[in-house]
Amino acid sequence: MTLPSFLINPIRKHRFQLGDLPRPVNTVCESAKCPNRGECFSQKTVTFLLLGDTCTRHCKFCAVNHGTQGETPDDEIDAILETIAHFNLQYVVLTSVTRDDLPDGGAGHFVAVMTAIRHAHPTVKIEILVPDFDGNSAAINLVLDAHPTVFNHNLEMVPRLFPMIRPEGDYVRSSNLLKQVSTRAPHQILKTGIMVGLGETPDEVEALIREVANLPVQILTIGQYLAPSKKSYPVDRIVDPSEYEHYTALGESLGLKVIAGPLVRSSYHAGGY
Repeated sequence: MTLPSFLINPIRKHRFQLGDLPRPVNTVCESAKCPNRGECFSQKTVTFLLLGDTCTRHCKFCAVNHGTQGETPDDEIDAILETIAHFNLQYVVLTSVTRDDLPDGGAGHFVAVMTAIRHAHPTVKIEILVPDFDGNSAAINLVLDAHPTVFNHNLEMVPRLFPMIRPEGDYVRSSNLLKQVSTRAPHQILKTGIMVGLGETPDEVEALIREVANLPVQILTIGQYLAPSKKSYPVDRIVDPSEYEHYTALGESLGLKVIAGPLVRSSYHAGGY
């Protein structure tokens, strides 16, 4: 599939690397081959990938390494703290691979990283983008009770596509996670995101937007799916920019902030809400 210029040009424009750091650090920006990584790096925004670089699930849209068991680097927290200092970051995003091999899914590690950041860099705001923790309510509450600036969990796609593209995930489980957060901490900024161009219909996206607004979630990101490799799930269609405008307007009419566009990803312009 030939990509239109509005997708190709930004990718070519922002070729930028993290550069020499005190020690290597995992970022989802590079592991997932995000098309905005150059732009975000140049704005000193980095999304750290916790719990190593190997995911125990096998979603067909993702470029992150897959395996039955992951391994967390011993120096992961130190590497993150040094990177924050190196770039003088004031807003960081913490996400992770899914670690179904861990009893708490890695929730305790999220808290440990947040605690370490606040101790070393007390003015830094922290957004988290968590996996579903296999629906473990105690794990979800553990992370929530650490009081992140923004709590994010992505629905990823419309419900109908889960069995084909994300068979180890569950739309209802993810939706229930968002409900749990909104009920337990009604003042918590809550965020989710989806991809389009996977085979969904506009009607399905509209229904999802209405559901998200009712959870309630405050922020929704919507962006074009771009297959990260030839082995990944194929792109079904390139969504016209006017469609994103429609979704944004619909969300706003429901009191939901929608950040939508071809290259929008979960952490795009994070901190600017």
